[in-house]
Amino acid sequence: MKQILVVGAGRFGSSIARNLNKMGHEVMVVDKNEDIISELSEESIYSMQGNATSEATIKAIGVSNFDTCVIAISDIQTSILIGILLKEAGAERIVAKAQSDLHAKVLYRIGIDKVVFPERDMGMKVAQSLVSKNIMDYIELSANTSIVEIIALEEWVGKTLVELNMRAQYGLNVIAIKNGEDINISPLADAKIKKNDILFVLGTKKDLNKINKKL
Repeated sequence: MKQILVVGAGRFGSSIARNLNKMGHEVMVVDKNEDIISELSEESIYSMQGNATSEATIKAIGVSNFDTCVIAISDIQTSILIGILLKEAGAERIVAKAQSDLHAKVLYRIGIDKVVFPERDMGMKVAQSLVSKNIMDYIELSANTSIVEIIALEEWVGKTLVELNMRAQYGLNVIAIKNGEDINISPLADAKIKKNDILFVLGTKKDLNKINKKL
């Protein structure tokens, strides 16, 4: 279980918070809008009304206690200022929403770890990437089924698919393994996992959430 701070509860920030909450992670949302804060609180999402551009507010939150801080604010100047404050307060990992490539470039310059573009990334896809550094991509095939790209864990290296037995443990199917430019489609049970392999895993959202807890 991860602890995630979401700054800004607009459509994007609220979607991130709700999806993370459904996945069983601890989420705290900060926004100036009292109505949005009340609405999220009613959904059992810990929410705080406050101005995140205030240094005092950022210090009061205790950002160093969170695994990831998400800046879900559209205004360029505001998001940059909050990013600087979060960095100065000791945030471990910061993910920020960007409006343009230039906005993203500035965010990276001030030390933001990852920049996302909401128009390109759905809330659920971003939520998955926030809780695990091993998840590279999340492709939703239907309301209940998805494909996830997972960087092989160190403990998987040297083991075959039959030894990992993902179908029995998690209800998941490994549909391809990629290493560099080489892709093994429909790998056999004796396929051995190598360092830096990327596994394409197919499963229901419920089963994918099981492996999320391990990543």
